[in-house]
Amino acid sequence: MELGTPGEMRRELTDLTLSGAKQATAGLLELDYHAENEALEHIGERLAVVDDSGARVAVVEVVGIRLVPFAGVPWEFALAEGEGYRSIEHWREVHRRFWAAEGCQIDDSSTVVCLWYRLVSL
Repeated sequence: MELGTPGEMRRELTDLTLSGAKQATAGLLELDYHAENEALEHIGERLAVVDDSGARVAVVEVVGIRLVPFAGVPWEFALAEGEGYRSIEHWREVHRRFWAAEGCQIDDSSTVVCLWYRLVSL
């Protein structure tokens, strides 16, 4: 599992995962799964968390997965992402900007993959 984009963002998100503060991550069904021909994760699946060089830094286990319209992502999920969002509106603003920078314009009905995980090993 590669968190965010390479560089500072990936280092920050990986560090949050390693500290236990980050226990969830969001993906876009269209961008991160359909476009890359990737299957959805499943509960109990273990994923290697990798750094910028591709080296494994931890293993996490998927403990929850839910497909939600962008406008329906709950505040509890935003909190579980552990990135210091001030409100669900702040979460939406940051994610809309991030996905736009990745070339994906989204609307309130865009499907978000909400993935919860727990740190298994470092």
